[in-house]
Amino acid sequence: MKKISRFLFLVVAFVTTGAMAQSTVTGTIIDAEMNAPLPAANIIEKGTANGASSDFDGNFTITTQANSGEVVISYVGYTPVTLKFNGNTNLGSITLASDNSLEEVVVMGSGVIDLAEDRKTPVAVSTIKAAEIQQKIGTQDVTATLVNTPSVYVSGQAGGFGDTNMRVRGFDQDNTAFLLNGQPINGMEDGKMYWSNWSGISDIANAVQIQRGLGSSKLAISSVGGTVNFVTKSTEKREGGFAAVSTGYNNYLKTAAGYSTGTNDKGFGATVMLSHWQGDGYNFGTKGEGQTYFISFGYKVNDKHSLNFLVTGAPQQHDQNYRKSISDYLEHGKKYNYNYGYRNGEYLSLRTNFYHKPVANLNWDWTINEKSSLSTVVYASWGRGGGTGGYGAYTASTEDGLVDWDATIAANEEVAGGIGNGSGPYVGTAIRASMNNHAWYGLVSNYENQLSDNLSLNFGADLRTYKGTHFRQIVDLLGLNGIEEGQTSAQYPDSYIVSSTNSINPWSTVFNYADEDERIDYDYDERINYAGVFGQLEYAKNNFSAFFQGAVSTQSHVRWDRFNYVEADEESETVNNTGFNIKAGGSYSIGENSKIYVNGGYYSRQPYHDNIYLNYTNEVNPLTENEKILGLEVGYSYTSSVFSAALDVYRTNWKDRVESSSYTDGDTNELFYRTNEGVEQLHTGAELQLQVKPINSLRIKGFASVGNWEYVGDAQTTTRNENLETLSVEMEDVDGGEVGGAAQTTFGLGADFEIVERFSIDADYRHYDKLYADVGAIKENLELPSYGLMDMGLSYKMLVGKDKSNSVNFRFNINNLLDEEYFSQSSTAIQAEAGDATYLGINQSNQVYFGNGRTWNFGIRYKF
Repeated sequence: MKKISRFLFLVVAFVTTGAMAQSTVTGTIIDAEMNAPLPAANIIEKGTANGASSDFDGNFTITTQANSGEVVISYVGYTPVTLKFNGNTNLGSITLASDNSLEEVVVMGSGVIDLAEDRKTPVAVSTIKAAEIQQKIGTQDVTATLVNTPSVYVSGQAGGFGDTNMRVRGFDQDNTAFLLNGQPINGMEDGKMYWSNWSGISDIANAVQIQRGLGSSKLAISSVGGTVNFVTKSTEKREGGFAAVSTGYNNYLKTAAGYSTGTNDKGFGATVMLSHWQGDGYNFGTKGEGQTYFISFGYKVNDKHSLNFLVTGAPQQHDQNYRKSISDYLEHGKKYNYNYGYRNGEYLSLRTNFYHKPVANLNWDWTINEKSSLSTVVYASWGRGGGTGGYGAYTASTEDGLVDWDATIAANEEVAGGIGNGSGPYVGTAIRASMNNHAWYGLVSNYENQLSDNLSLNFGADLRTYKGTHFRQIVDLLGLNGIEEGQTSAQYPDSYIVSSTNSINPWSTVFNYADEDERIDYDYDERINYAGVFGQLEYAKNNFSAFFQGAVSTQSHVRWDRFNYVEADEESETVNNTGFNIKAGGSYSIGENSKIYVNGGYYSRQPYHDNIYLNYTNEVNPLTENEKILGLEVGYSYTSSVFSAALDVYRTNWKDRVESSSYTDGDTNELFYRTNEGVEQLHTGAELQLQVKPINSLRIKGFASVGNWEYVGDAQTTTRNENLETLSVEMEDVDGGEVGGAAQTTFGLGADFEIVERFSIDADYRHYDKLYADVGAIKENLELPSYGLMDMGLSYKMLVGKDKSNSVNFRFNINNLLDEEYFSQSSTAIQAEAGDATYLGINQSNQVYFGNGRTWNFGIRYKF
């Protein structure tokens, strides 16, 4: 009996001691920017899974498991704060300030987004938060937010809104993975990115994160150069909104407004944002306008289940400036554009890009228990639109080198019967649109399980189905009565007359486009089905962490050509292929501030759809095979409250790749395409990024990257004309040739200085060197002159309202500050060395040669 009594006494004593060890910690969390309570912030007892959230007034109470210790307080997009407690403690008011990291930027779908912070083993990463995007984007594409990061090169293409190109570690956009909330958005057919289709990202982005090299994504994606993840807003947890207006160079005007209801006590919330922009562009004849809409509904069913549904889109149209010979620029100036003119005194462009791509997704987050969770997103997009150009005979030109629309229409009036011919012999001239419509549906799901204190498991699936429809349609007959079509078509040997025209308004193209019997030149569909599975194991204990990732995917490809084949033969052979990737790495922390890591990976990537079928026909290309990529990288990072730096060294070898480029004949202005098959590339380099904050009001940041990117061995080169007809096929020695299109050596330095409270100035300078012509795989490439650019800005934030919880933000930007004489000097130097040859790549030297030059903008943003 005594033994039992002693045992019961010990049990009671143990339980009592445990209960006495608990403490109650309270406090109020304040948003430093708004000077207002911050609801739904996270409070975690450090070293445990014990947590709580702040209420609508920012107040919280947490019962700790220990009598003393630390609590970590964090919120989306803010710097976490760690505070000590000893017994029952009231921490008072705790202020959280905005930060540039991505500790907890994602509220919904975090399991599929694959941010670098989600994995303990580091990667080479840079993150740009919403505040910086809104502050510095100005009139530029969203790609401009990444220009001050190592090994990233952004250049102009067609000189219009949304016509930029971004390369990472020397790899083009089809070899860099772009994600929207973890969903792949590279084109399914060719892997390319068309930024005009995503012009609204800068308005809805919560953050942009670029992971150079192998990255942390678990999907079977083509992250050879890197992975860029655009993390959008979801339904905001607190009520608020904004209204903004900005104006800029050459009649640029943008207005935007947004409102969030906040999440009510029943778990419902909604966020809406709308914007409109318009401008005349930097180059002549590059006018544009567009809108952005974003609608998000959130519902927290209970503590375990959360749902979020969003719809967003950015319908736009913008006129374009295609490549010219150097002599044209030297004669007419760098803003010259021969793709527009005036019809009866009214402006009209021959080359207009128009597109509308609504995107919808539904996120479901399920916290199964304390150790496991499931995150799933179902998404869809419907793209409608294309680009215009001439059809039939060439348009007439004025003495100034512009399109002479009046003379062209007068010539059309002389055409017999008013019926032109676009198939040859060319008679009459019309404006056509090359349509690129698609419907894309997909699902990404990720299951996460904390197997033990040190080991975690992730696995999931990535499913997609895509159908693209490509054809041409008539936009403007320019005085003709119709166009005779079908002489070159196998399915329409007797020809037919097309007399209907179609609008290029991006809103109407969602539902209104040419029927099959009104299409011209070509008409085909492509179906791509994709299924992938992935998994990751990560081990972390004390100062050491290691991971292993693997993914396998299978694709099927088929096309239907309704123009070049009789009906019985219009369906192609179905091509199935399988690819995989494996990645592994480890890291070790040296003390509290330093960390070293090593990552390696191997990809066997399936060729893109456009490389599987020859010359845009149903013939299967016998040379295509899986591309092989081997990547290795080693890094070191140091982080403290005053100074942080990261050094990365990489080596990427790419075999059996297919590469395409284009050029324009300087005499005839005809467009040609070059395709290099069986190409091997070797990219090596080192990257450095650093940040110093000597005083609270000053932040200095810098970056540098030194690369050596070369072709290896031989390649087969195929040349095609604008109609995609094969002109020549030849073997070519490209060993040692420099990879063009991006500067191999870059460095930059920037600073943000708060002159007085809430009034600051910032500037960023970047320099580019070892930039070679973008002509595909050749042995002797032309090196372009080095150059530098600078951006500057001023910001002032005025607090308003009775409690100063609202604000009015003023921002002035000057972008691409550069000696204007540099353009003509560099162009003259290139012409002296290379002759009058556009295709040698002068256009890739960013704003200097072709894209936007010096621009400015001023904006006001009211936040409440």
